[in-house]
Amino acid sequence: MGVAMDYRDGQPVLLGDRVDLGSGMTGTVVAVIDRGEFSSRYPADEWGYLSVGALIESPTGGVMHCIDALHDFELLERK
Repeated sequence: MGVAMDYRDGQPVLLGDRVDLGSGMTGTVVAVIDRGEFSSRYPADEWGYLSVGALIESPTGGVMHCIDALHDFELLERK
């Protein structure tokens, strides 16, 4: 596994975090691939091949694979 994803302020990206994806779009962290943490709806056996980053589920954008929290999204609130 790679280095765990962190937000700009150094906090770790966690399952269930609500995030701002930019352009008015928000989403929820459903997997933190770097740490091997996957929600039941997005299991490791289906998504672990991505190796790095996080999966974000957005009502308007679907499921997105983000490689770097520093550039891809910002924390809005913890679950």
